Amino acid sequence: MAKKRRPQSQAAAPQIKDGEVPVVGAREPCPCGSGRRYKACHGRRAAHAATELVQRPFEGLPGECDWVALRELVPAATAELTLKGGLPEGVPAVKLATVLPMAWPALRRDNGTVLLGLQNDTASGDISRDLADTLQRALVAEPGTPVAAGRPAADGPRLQDLLDLDAPFEPTVHTGFEFWVENAENATGEVAASLERANAAAIPTTRIPGLEGAYWCQAPEKNHLRWVTSYPEEQLLDALARLHAAGTSSLGEGTRLVGSFRAHGLVVPVWDLPSSMDAAAVAEPAAAFAERLTKALATDAPLTAEERRARGGLTNRQVTLS
Repeated sequence: MAKKRRPQSQAAAPQIKDGEVPVVGAREPCPCGSGRRYKACHGRRAAHAATELVQRPFEGLPGECDWVALRELVPAATAELTLKGGLPEGVPAVKLATVLPMAWPALRRDNGTVLLGLQNDTASGDISRDLADTLQRALVAEPGTPVAAGRPAADGPRLQDLLDLDAPFEPTVHTGFEFWVENAENATGEVAASLERANAAAIPTTRIPGLEGAYWCQAPEKNHLRWVTSYPEEQLLDALARLHAAGTSSLGEGTRLVGSFRAHGLVVPVWDLPSSMDAAAVAEPAAAFAERLTKALATDAPLTAEERRARGGLTNRQVTLS
């Protein structure tokens, strides 16, 4: 049989840019006007971008370890972001926030300030690209409006392209979510009730000064120290195994290195702490452990049998968060 000709009305349809192509059903005609089904046209490109996972999306950003911690471990925190070339007119500040009301991806306040939410579902396999797309749309949003989720272009900018990579990244950990609203102390009605509910669910968390990515948190049964590190995984596990076998992996009496997370390409060792050990009490032993770890990382001798057993135990207790 002769091949069917493509209808002229579809072939002659006006072409539109990739960033303007809306998402439709897989079997529907692609909105770009190509005449093909969406799944065989722009849908194929979108599906490929969605499955191409970037293992370390925050690599290259100042404070990569803190970015991962705020994404996965810290309930309530903010950080000032510095844009390349400065702030656009009418935008007095850009702030990163762990989470925003209603899980909004971003929010443009009445005064023009932009809040960018970090703990959100993303449309592609590259969190950095998704956040950059949201940030760009938030910068031009009407003041006083939230920014909805979107699908970034496969070749769109990443945070590394938009942020000043020479500016420091200094998170501020909050006891609650009052940063959601201006003049939170005067909140009443449903706004006050929402803040109260959110604050009640937040696990008390404190950043350990002097150790990038290290956070103390208070849990019902025992406290914990979670330390996001940027060391190569195999090298770090060897070093932790050496210290564990030597009996020097703890942070003092009643503490124990219990395993690690793997999050966004980085390893996060975790210690159990007594309920009586607060953030101030853990700061000094954590700094001393960091010195021991530095020495262990510099050792390249083969692991002993005991160290290999210790490493196997640590590996078996490793959990991947992302």
